[in-house]
Amino acid sequence: MKRSVLIAIAAASIGAAAVAGVASRSFILSSADSRHAHVVAQAEPPAAAIYYQDPDGKPFYSLTPKKTPEGRDYRAVPRGADISFDDPGEVAAAPPADRKIKYYRNPMGLPDVSPTPRKDSMGMDYIPVYEGEDSDDGSVKLSPGKIQRTGVKSEPATRRVIRTAIRAPGTIQLDERRVSVIAMRAESYVQKVADVTTGTHVVKGQPLMEIYSPAVSSAAAEYISTLNSKVTGGGEGPYGKGSRQRLMNLDVPEAAIVAIEKSRNVPIGIEWTSPRDGIVLERNAIEGMRAQPGDVLFRIADHSLVWAIVDVAERDLGSVAVGQRTIVRARSFPGREFSGKINVIYPQITKETRTARVRVELANPDLLLIHDMYVDAEIETGSAEPVLAIPESAVLDSGGRQAVLVDKGEGRFEPRAVKLGHRGEGYVEVREGLAEADPVVTSANFLIDAESNLKAALKGFAEGTQP
Repeated sequence: MKRSVLIAIAAASIGAAAVAGVASRSFILSSADSRHAHVVAQAEPPAAAIYYQDPDGKPFYSLTPKKTPEGRDYRAVPRGADISFDDPGEVAAAPPADRKIKYYRNPMGLPDVSPTPRKDSMGMDYIPVYEGEDSDDGSVKLSPGKIQRTGVKSEPATRRVIRTAIRAPGTIQLDERRVSVIAMRAESYVQKVADVTTGTHVVKGQPLMEIYSPAVSSAAAEYISTLNSKVTGGGEGPYGKGSRQRLMNLDVPEAAIVAIEKSRNVPIGIEWTSPRDGIVLERNAIEGMRAQPGDVLFRIADHSLVWAIVDVAERDLGSVAVGQRTIVRARSFPGREFSGKINVIYPQITKETRTARVRVELANPDLLLIHDMYVDAEIETGSAEPVLAIPESAVLDSGGRQAVLVDKGEGRFEPRAVKLGHRGEGYVEVREGLAEADPVVTSANFLIDAESNLKAALKGFAEGTQP
């Protein structure tokens, strides 16, 4: 039985093949045109692929056969196939009949045009350029598909406050107005020195030393005589005031003069006190020494208010002005900030470093800031008034010229020259060239700029090829 089944199957297969052969022969013989097309198809082998593209049309390419991660074969693209970066709908759209072709441009974007249709070296057709597509107003027009793919974004010009921080190093210096020296104005002798050394903090009126001076003793005796005399009218008369002034001219402390007036006695030694609160910078007084007029025995500085001398780079000097707020941070105290304002810009440039010195007054109530301490300053520049500003990414800067691309709508972009001002926080001030609410391109503007340069070059080639 198995043998009979096999014989039946074989006979059915032979019959089907015969029917198919007859049908195919009758079909070929019945149509001359179809026979001709069949012969042509056999005569012309398929074109060789020049590259392979993702089967879904994604921008993935390969020079050799390749498969997607899902196992699908890449699509072969033969020579002469239409290659375009525009949307399929835009490519397939028929050109309007009422528009005239001006010239044909290279499909790969090269600066090569032709007055007649032609193909490039790869067999690709040149792209027609119609009248009106290359406008004479300097603007460039892009298709909606190209705008979407390149990621073009626009932002209107608005008014905002621009703040820029200039960072520069500096050092702490003493306030020149808060430094005092104690020097003798007459020949004197140091009889006793208080327990005060360099670096000691003293307060105003604190005793520093005891001085004997023949000139001071003589002036004190004369003053007491004037106070005790009824002829001269005591201390209220002109003679008494003159005698007191003589002691003041010898720089005798006020407390010592008051003590002489109360005791009506001439002391052997006069107690010299500190003229201000501060730190002892110098202590030259030695017990028993002889001091000549002008010899500095003590130097005292007040640290409650200090200066920060900041070295600002020459390029930033134009943005710095008196009165600007400055934040100073000492490297010795991380996280601690000292606030002040610029009160002097020194009119001098250090030629070795090309920097200018700026002086900032700082309150130092805790006496943390010390003379010659290194600090980092942050100067807040810019106007407090809002100014017209655009993002920095919108500026096309060629070095000698700055421009932006204004979005005119419907895919048209107009290059426009601008004059810029202060920069800060990702924005730049626009002083000329734009009005408020003008939309400017902030993303992919370099691609649009390249497109405009290409179209300008193509236009120049086209004009050169026209008779």
